[in-house]
Amino acid sequence: MTTYYENSISDFIKQNEDEILGIITKNDEFDSTFLQKQAWQKQISILKEALKNISGDIIFEYTVPRIGRRIDNVIITEGVIFILEFKVGEKLYNSAAEVQVRNYALDLSYFHKESHKRIIVPILISTGAETKSIELKQYKHNIYDVIRSNGSNLSEIIKKTVNVSKKQNDIDIYNWINSEYRPTPTIIEAAQELFEKHTVKEIAQNEAAENLTKTSQAVQNIIDYSKKNNKKSICFITGVPGAGKTLAGLKIAIENQDSSGSIYSDYACFLSGNYPLVKVLQKALIKNAKVKDPDKAVNDFIQIVHLFRDQSLNDINEQPTENIVVFDEAQRAWNNQKLADFLQKRKSRVLNNIPKEKLESFLSMSESELFIEYMDRRKDWAVIVCLVGGGQDINDGEAGIEEWFNSIKKSFKNWDVYISNKITDKEYIGDNSLSYILSGMNYKIVNDLHLSISLRSFRNENVSSFIHHLLENNKDEAKKLYEEIKKVYPICMTRDLATAKNWVKNRANESGNINSRYGIIASSKAKRLRADGIWVQCKCTPEKWFLNDCNDIQSSYYMEEIATEFDVQGLEIDWVIVGWDADYRYENGQFNYYKPNGSRWNKIKDKIDCRYLKMHIEFY
Repeated sequence: MTTYYENSISDFIKQNEDEILGIITKNDEFDSTFLQKQAWQKQISILKEALKNISGDIIFEYTVPRIGRRIDNVIITEGVIFILEFKVGEKLYNSAAEVQVRNYALDLSYFHKESHKRIIVPILISTGAETKSIELKQYKHNIYDVIRSNGSNLSEIIKKTVNVSKKQNDIDIYNWINSEYRPTPTIIEAAQELFEKHTVKEIAQNEAAENLTKTSQAVQNIIDYSKKNNKKSICFITGVPGAGKTLAGLKIAIENQDSSGSIYSDYACFLSGNYPLVKVLQKALIKNAKVKDPDKAVNDFIQIVHLFRDQSLNDINEQPTENIVVFDEAQRAWNNQKLADFLQKRKSRVLNNIPKEKLESFLSMSESELFIEYMDRRKDWAVIVCLVGGGQDINDGEAGIEEWFNSIKKSFKNWDVYISNKITDKEYIGDNSLSYILSGMNYKIVNDLHLSISLRSFRNENVSSFIHHLLENNKDEAKKLYEEIKKVYPICMTRDLATAKNWVKNRANESGNINSRYGIIASSKAKRLRADGIWVQCKCTPEKWFLNDCNDIQSSYYMEEIATEFDVQGLEIDWVIVGWDADYRYENGQFNYYKPNGSRWNKIKDKIDCRYLKMHIEFY
């Protein structure tokens, strides 16, 4: 049942209390305890008194679609939505309960179609607590901050809020109850739903879904044009952090996939150098895939980029099976020197059958040039889709986006190039001018190739800024941002691992989300945390850590195996313990950098090494 009880407020007041309780109990699929039924009786009594002179509608136990959480009460009056969280008999206003009801308001505002852009008021009702003065404060956009009440002044709260709000359009209660609900999925959930042929609009919220749809449609138009006109094309998708570039790439690859394996049929694959992401997605999709031979279908569709590269060298006289290839994190393709060094080390395995003149040619290429060369062997048409992250440090040997352009100008001038108008930003092309970067190429500007709206900004636009200012030792800014994020992102600091484990378990249970996942992560360099029970050198298996249930000792839930930045790489869990070692420590008003050496800590002086250490920490 979506609700246990819904009615107009006027009919609710007229109806007998026992009759109301009977309806709620009948619809209770969990056969709740005697204490829960007593709580409902108290709620009914308080609400009957508070709503005497108020018109509108009332709901008991609204189940949030797909998430499974239940909101105690929803009151809708004069177009304003009140979210009520009851703590019957509670003498204090519990901070965890405040987070819970605030999250309900946020979820409805962003994901519940009929609540989008509506005024939403979360109220925590601790019936045994003292009466609080009514403070109406805006939390963000159309959402008020949590109002505390013991129930005695609930009528006053509702009337006062409606009076200070601008005139709102009425809400149809049955449309609201049956509204579409699209929570932001994790990349795993999104991939599973896309693989089952759901659309982006069905799995992502409002503006971000529209943005993703426009971008994927822009790429599809390029694919259709290239196919029709036997063209070779390369397009670059850019975007703000968390905008869903990987999701867009998965959507494009899935919608153009033909698993027949014939070189004469359209066939697309998704390539990533992010090994944990590939293994976790493969495992998740195989588990849920409703296709014949799911292992082959999934493993052909999502591949490790280096294996794809090696295949291009093994089959130098063959054209690729794929017409369409999506490269995740394309800016991390290797430069000529790193690729040549790597290939020389693997000469006996990869390069044995390549003629000498061809071998010299391959050894002079960067990784991006090698990829384009492979796709250029197609006798009909081909499209390369590059997903490009901006503002990220390029590691040693990674060539950046410029090398893709250089490769095209050097060897593949017959290829059409598609970029967004945001490619001019310094985070993509560095200090070079756009005219220099694009000179000698047949290019076209397509604005929709840039993803400008973050999928996750509704919750965490200040989290990254908080971490940045904390690590930069900007105390005032970090403190200001912490006051904002702590309302939705509670943070606890402790030196006791048992305390930390209990804290995340309790938070996960209190969240109301039965699927909340928790675990421990730490920097790969946090080796001295071993003495406290966090051993980063004991490697976890990412697909088991992220996917297996709470009964598996290799899952994150057991909090025995630790995930490092190399295991996480963009994947996420709900509640997390971050193991912070003494390699990055606060001393005399500033952060200092250290490296363990035997029984001693040596101070790091090299600026590049310091930057990489801080980058590893900021990654989380």
